[in-house]
Amino acid sequence: MMNHMIQLMKQLSSKLSPSIYTSTQQRSFTQQMSHLRQIQKELKNEDALDKPFKELPFIIFDLETSGFYPDHGDRILSVGAIKMQGIEILNEDIFYSTIQPLKPVSDDVLQLTGLTMEELEQSPPLLDVLTEFYQFVGGTTLVAHHASHEKKFMSHATWQTLRTTFQHRLVDTAFLTKVVLPSEQLVTLEDCCRYYDIPVIKRHHALEDAKITAELWKQNLIKAEQMGFHCLRDIYIYLAKTK
Repeated sequence: MMNHMIQLMKQLSSKLSPSIYTSTQQRSFTQQMSHLRQIQKELKNEDALDKPFKELPFIIFDLETSGFYPDHGDRILSVGAIKMQGIEILNEDIFYSTIQPLKPVSDDVLQLTGLTMEELEQSPPLLDVLTEFYQFVGGTTLVAHHASHEKKFMSHATWQTLRTTFQHRLVDTAFLTKVVLPSEQLVTLEDCCRYYDIPVIKRHHALEDAKITAELWKQNLIKAEQMGFHCLRDIYIYLAKTK
């Protein structure tokens, strides 16, 4: 009789486990979405345009991807980010994660980024990394170098995994570089780093690129304030007048 009861409990357990696991996953996803909706609500009330640079928090971030076209199957491989408060770089307040790929990554991309398939296959899925990244970011203004690449992939990934739009303000370092150094032909991150004597330790690593981009953003902010710009709105008004 006891053996029969044990067998029955095992059978019930095996039938219930998948539904219990699914329920747990659903609760976790619901909590993640609730948190993201709260962040999006805060974004609508932010005053980032008018807050003085010295008081404005930034998150400088970088993505490594398997290519340039998310609509054609290219995906985010890693995310790196570092927080700033005005011109102060908060070196201890960082985010970094690789992401489990849905398909093999080309040898050229692996060589460029220094990532390995073994490392990527052991990484968390995009959904987990993206929700953790949004928790790290909160409602803070994002900054990236040549930000159209980051915006394109973040928009695609956010919609594919969370079924919501990418709503964060994303500022491109290039636009401020053109304002504070109009006579210089600075295009690549390497060009900008050479101009400011910013050491480049490791390129095409999401976190390391985010760190040197933070140094670039810091130098541009210092120049902007010296030129009489005190907030992002000042920059946008100046650009509108000079077009």
